[in-house]
Amino acid sequence: MKKVAIFILVIFPIVVFGQTKKLYRKAIKSTNLKEKIELFTQVIELEPKNFDAYFHRAIAKNDLGDYSGAILDYSKIIIYKPDADSYYNRGNSKFSLQDFFGAKDDYENALKLDSQFFDALYNLACTKYYLEDYIGSITDLSKIIEVSPTESKVYTQRANALLALKKYKLALQDFSLAVLINPNADTYYNRGLTHLNINYYKQAKKDFDKSLSFDDNNASAYFFRGASHLLLGKYKKAISDFTTTIEYNALDYEAILGLALTYYKVNDLKNAKLNLKKAESLLALDTEKNIIIESFSDTYWYKKQFYFFKQNFNELSKLKL
Repeated sequence: MKKVAIFILVIFPIVVFGQTKKLYRKAIKSTNLKEKIELFTQVIELEPKNFDAYFHRAIAKNDLGDYSGAILDYSKIIIYKPDADSYYNRGNSKFSLQDFFGAKDDYENALKLDSQFFDALYNLACTKYYLEDYIGSITDLSKIIEVSPTESKVYTQRANALLALKKYKLALQDFSLAVLINPNADTYYNRGLTHLNINYYKQAKKDFDKSLSFDDNNASAYFFRGASHLLLGKYKKAISDFTTTIEYNALDYEAILGLALTYYKVNDLKNAKLNLKKAESLLALDTEKNIIIESFSDTYWYKKQFYFFKQNFNELSKLKL
């Protein structure tokens, strides 16, 4: 009997090890996230300190949108065997939950373990941006650029931080470098917005032309090109772009407001007033009362083109159908 007992004790770990390996391989190969989580859970039940299983289960949970569950799994690894990847990934899950302070700590810990972990440095810079530490964000992004000067997304993110500091010309330089490195719909669009916001309407219009040549389904690009046309006095083209924007989204009251302003400029007062009423209605304003300009305070026109908007809105408001 003793021999049998000894035999079982020896063979049992081998059987468990083989079963664990089989489940682990199956989990790695699976493309179904829920199945992956279940299989890795079985691995962990058989082998509670299989940190690779915790790591991959956390990735699957994160991809499934279970960020809190992913954080728990990464935390179990970090308690026993901290590594840069686990800190980085836990930071990403925290970022997804908008826990920016927690994400910042994790990215910093990842960098303490691996000072060359530039993905962690980039995400740290993005986190600092959301925490309104724009100078810190710019500093981190500049470090990346020193080592890897051909990453367009890094220039774009640094440009966003520069914009927040109202350093428009420096931001424009970074957006231009992003366009040079990777000319596409997004880089031209981003530079176009900057040109528009500093009243370089011709350059903005050209950038939106280029952006739409890469992707002609970008409703926002049509809207902002329409704004550029309106501000350049190209009213027919503005009407065309605002109309296209509304074809993508019939409830886009900013584009409808753009139509009202443009029709007013071409002296089509009936359509001007109709579109103003439509915009007011979409904003759930009481059109029977006198509408004040502050009712449109969340629109592009109020935020970025206030004096143009105020002058024309005042005149529009006086129109009678």
